[in-house]
Amino acid sequence: MVKEGNKAPAFTAKDQEGNKVKLSDYKGEKVVLYFYPRDMTPGCTKQACSLRDGFSELKKNNIVVLGVSTDDEKSHQKFIAKHELPFTLIADTDHKVSEKYGVWVEKNMYGKKYMGIKRTTFLINEDGKIATIMKKVKVAEHAQEVLDAFN
Repeated sequence: MVKEGNKAPAFTAKDQEGNKVKLSDYKGEKVVLYFYPRDMTPGCTKQACSLRDGFSELKKNNIVVLGVSTDDEKSHQKFIAKHELPFTLIADTDHKVSEKYGVWVEKNMYGKKYMGIKRTTFLINEDGKIATIMKKVKVAEHAQEVLDAFN
């Protein structure tokens, strides 16, 4: 079980370009690790665009943004291009990263059960520990929520 104050689970995964990304690459930096259900969906797009719009302020505060969904690299490339996203998206196609963080869960839509990502953001401090877990995210104001939580 991932809890605030615990060391963030290590992972290696591919980004939108197929390059390997490791959480340890960001040691000594503040990291926003946000898990979202799907590229191009309304809530996920609002959340990504909020982080895009607040990106310069996040960067000024030495905060790195990593988005994670089970979409593949091509889908992430389209999402980034369409919305001009300035941060890395991780292609968690085998949902191993999502499972490590406990956000790969059974969901229920219109009476149909399926497995998917529960929208959750983890704020990881410079020591690699989880400072905050945001389970209820206001997608349109997410960048400000993150800044407020880190400051």
